[in-house]
Amino acid sequence: MRELLDLSPAELEAFFVSIGEPRYRARQIFEWVWKHLVRDFSTMTNLPVPLRERLSREFTIGAATPGATLVDAEEGTEKVLLRLRDGEAIETVLMREADRRTVCVSTQVGCPIGCAFCATGKMGFRRDLTAGEIAFQVLFFAGKLKGEGERVTHVVIMGMGEPLLNYDATLKAIRNLNHRWGLNLGARRFTVSTVGIAPGILRLAREGLQLNLAISLHAPWDDLRAELVPVAGRYPIADVLAAADQYVRATKRRITYEYVLIAGVNDSLAAARALARLLAGRLAHVNLIPFNPAPGLPFRRPSLPRVEAFKRVLLARGLDVTVRYSRGVRIQAGCGQLRAARLGATSR
Repeated sequence: MRELLDLSPAELEAFFVSIGEPRYRARQIFEWVWKHLVRDFSTMTNLPVPLRERLSREFTIGAATPGATLVDAEEGTEKVLLRLRDGEAIETVLMREADRRTVCVSTQVGCPIGCAFCATGKMGFRRDLTAGEIAFQVLFFAGKLKGEGERVTHVVIMGMGEPLLNYDATLKAIRNLNHRWGLNLGARRFTVSTVGIAPGILRLAREGLQLNLAISLHAPWDDLRAELVPVAGRYPIADVLAAADQYVRATKRRITYEYVLIAGVNDSLAAARALARLLAGRLAHVNLIPFNPAPGLPFRRPSLPRVEAFKRVLLARGLDVTVRYSRGVRIQAGCGQLRAARLGATSR
């Protein structure tokens, strides 16, 4: 069976025309699924019964099954393990903050990057997600929030996987979630996070979308960065920053540079000064993220004074800086932690 969530509005229109149905059926279906969050064709009452029966034979709607769920009520964080149709599993997280309801989604099963400090990297790469599997993570929590009288306000593509290595599916999911017939989430409510796939950043700059871009830098020197982020050897910092500059020129959007602070590795004042020199004069915001400890990873979180000293160096050189402690530490909300705990790092 085909997955309905994998289809764009234009593809839905083409399908209905191909079976002799009027083009407007595409909007009806899209609204049922993406706006009203309905997953049962039989309840789509403005469609003829024979058409509903045909659709139910040919399509699924979000064929992922929720499994283990961990909730931190105090922090407002909820993490769910979704089992996909082929037996693979991914993680997605809902974060409740004041007037924001943010869903953090995965784009791959596992990850091909293998960052030294990331639990997802330890499990290796299994496969890319489809556009529908990416989008369903948002629709899953949208349905849950709807039952509470709330709605998804933001989407961060920062979960398992590197989105710019699954570019087409990621962009298709964003465009479907952004579409006026559905959730109609504004482009500025999406943040795409990348380790710095320079060609993907340049391609994203040409999309004409006002997406927020976050680049995981993690080191100001290429040799150290290559130790922490293996793919960095293919994309030197100079190339990543040049691509980021192009993105700023095309979108006028400020770039967020993510920097995981690891005790004794990249948290020195010399590293802070080097980072400040790299970003001087750029439309940039720095997110300092003290390392989130995870089983099997040989790193430590820096002390609070060490974090503050690093931050002061950046502030003194005119950069905008936020220290962001990872949410959901108590519920294993760091990428890959719940999946590894429940399924094993490499199990299916």
